[in-house]
Amino acid sequence: MTIKQAQETVDNWIKTHGVRYFSELTNMAILTEEVGEVARVISREYGDQSKKQNENNLDLSNELADVLFVIICLANQTGIDLTQALEKNLAKKTDRDSQRHKNNEKLK
Repeated sequence: MTIKQAQETVDNWIKTHGVRYFSELTNMAILTEEVGEVARVISREYGDQSKKQNENNLDLSNELADVLFVIICLANQTGIDLTQALEKNLAKKTDRDSQRHKNNEKLK
């Protein structure tokens, strides 16, 4: 699935099952909540925090997909083409950081 197809798929899902998009502010709050859930999985699976009794089925892929879904919602409702935005962002990073990370002693 391309990014464009993902944006179209989410838009169709919202129109079919979600009735309409939540407001941008609500989606921002949901995004924050979902990122927190990613942090919980990371801290327990890859960090030092131990799992609680009810956290045996933590699923990083599902939590990342939740974050992606909300990001796509925000892009759709604000008229952002994520393919173009990502291409532009990668070009910026390439221009700015082409040598920065190679010269970072901490990464060697």
